Amino acid sequence: TRLSDQTPELERIVTTTTIDATIGGYSPVSYFEKGQAERGNPEFHAVHEGKTYFFTSAAQVATFQANPGKFAPAFGGQCAYGHAVEKEFPVDPTNFKIEDGKLLLFLKNAEVDAKVLWEKEGNGACMVKANRNWNKAHQG
Repeated sequence: TRLSDQTPELERIVTTTTIDATIGGYSPVSYFEKGQAERGNPEFHAVHEGKTYFFTSAAQVATFQANPGKFAPAFGGQCAYGHAVEKEFPVDPTNFKIEDGKLLLFLKNAEVDAKVLWEKEGNGACMVKANRNWNKAHQG
């Protein structure tokens, strides 16, 4: 993932560090604290389960490190609706919702908005399917 609208330092880190490309440098804490997708700064980062996350401040890093499971996106940062229908779709990090305390990310492009499909089918039904398929795919 190219994060060209960030600083040159970010470009250096992107080429030398494993980045959780599924959220493209967005701060997972901002989704919960501010209710919006907000780009992080590579100066403030943390690693969880092999993925590097950027944050907007040292305070956000501390918040994340105190409980990373609360803030890390569900389904490994992959499209929640994709998991409900047993597919893998790229995500738009600005297309999200928090459901049952979990950060869900969704595909959004000119043809489809997977968050709209998720809500149309029903949040509960989709979550059951997505969890079942995620668990089945990650057994063992």
